[in-house]
Amino acid sequence: MNKKGTGNILVLTECSIMIALSSVLSVVKLFEMPYGGSITLAAMLPIVILSYRHGIRVGLAAALVESVIQLFMGLSTFSYFSTWQSLLALALLDYLIAFLLFGLAGAFKGRIKNQSTAMTVGAACASIGRYLCHVISGATIWAGLSIPTEAALLYSLSYNATYMIPESIILVLSCAYVGASLDFGQKIPTRIRSERIDALSSYLYIGAGGIVLAGLIIDTVLVFSRLQNADDGEFFIQGLESVNWIAFAIVSAITLALSAALVIIAKRREARQSL
Repeated sequence: MNKKGTGNILVLTECSIMIALSSVLSVVKLFEMPYGGSITLAAMLPIVILSYRHGIRVGLAAALVESVIQLFMGLSTFSYFSTWQSLLALALLDYLIAFLLFGLAGAFKGRIKNQSTAMTVGAACASIGRYLCHVISGATIWAGLSIPTEAALLYSLSYNATYMIPESIILVLSCAYVGASLDFGQKIPTRIRSERIDALSSYLYIGAGGIVLAGLIIDTVLVFSRLQNADDGEFFIQGLESVNWIAFAIVSAITLALSAALVIIAKRREARQSL
């Protein structure tokens, strides 16, 4: 067998493993919303890695397979609809297109020199695209079911943000860490040897991650504590109106400011030591 054929088999094998890993991670849910949507352990990270390593053509193929798997895993949601138009819109917006976007996450390879940054930006853009797909779905086909018809767009923006923001943060942080730790440009990914041996810088990065996690937990509590009906305990999306969004914004701003400050300090220390 020639080298090209061997290379194709290796890529196909890697894709199979990474798609399987993505499916497994999607089952490990930290939180699940009652009408669709969940927070996972960076379920789309394997697809982002494939797209970055082998290009968007391979990434799109892998993402398509994963989107079909997610569709079959979410077949129960189709029971809410009866018309073929709604079923088609649900399949496209909440599954096929939403997850297919992660096949484009490797588009920044070469355009952004730093591997970690390129993967992070790609994952962030794909996550935003997925969020918009869910918002459109919520404001149209889900309106009148899980989302009130009145102000459907506002409720859809809020409902989908409750799980997509934490999900996106986990994915982006995972891409940043993995992208800085492994060289995906090699035939077999190898560990990137860091030249900096600065314990304080490492602690600063860990502190920044801890602050982000703490802020995320506080914001989650602020929102989800209001999404339960006090009478019967059922999910109550109208509870979003009573969320203290000022406190939410303050916590988010402080979290971003403190974590960014620690990262900047760490980067400056590294720059000084490299001189």
